[in-house]
Amino acid sequence: MAAAPLLRAPPLLLLRLVQRSYHLSLINVPPPRRPLCTSAADSTGADGGKSPSLAQVFQSTDVKDRPHHPKLDDPDYRRWKIKEAEIFEDIEPIVCLTKEILHSNRYMDGERLTPKDEQTVVDRLLAHHPHSEDKIGCGLDSIMVDRHPHFSNSRCLFVVRTDGGWIDFSYQKCLRAYIRGKYPCYGERFIKEYFKRGSS
Repeated sequence: MAAAPLLRAPPLLLLRLVQRSYHLSLINVPPPRRPLCTSAADSTGADGGKSPSLAQVFQSTDVKDRPHHPKLDDPDYRRWKIKEAEIFEDIEPIVCLTKEILHSNRYMDGERLTPKDEQTVVDRLLAHHPHSEDKIGCGLDSIMVDRHPHFSNSRCLFVVRTDGGWIDFSYQKCLRAYIRGKYPCYGERFIKEYFKRGSS
């Protein structure tokens, strides 16, 4: 029957979420077991040992040995977990890139992004900002990373305009707008569950 795969797939997806712990630093949840941008091979457990792979988790063919989540009996919950995993998969690459741009030594303060990084940021973030046209103004010259004008301990992205002016923009606002637009049935739930309060 067509419903059979749906009954088996959600536990795998749920455990995949637990195993890979796709949590963002902007997310208001306890620290993840594995950082967003690390590979499964680099994961370590709390005791310093390697976290088990999905293959190891499911080595047993006995169904009774597999973990079961009570809510997986609820079809709405299963659909939510599937969509939740899809959203995490979708936003992971741009979140990893943005965190690397802002929080590593890849770029110095006041440095403009490389053409490749700039194109990715424009396409995956700036294009979805609720006020992207106002941010771009007379025209986009480049994207720059620098200190936030009001919070000197934080770095953020800036639109550098063709007239020489520049203005900061929030990548979190871009992500929220993207999620709301692409996932209208689940976007608000995802944002409410994983984004910090007051960051709308």
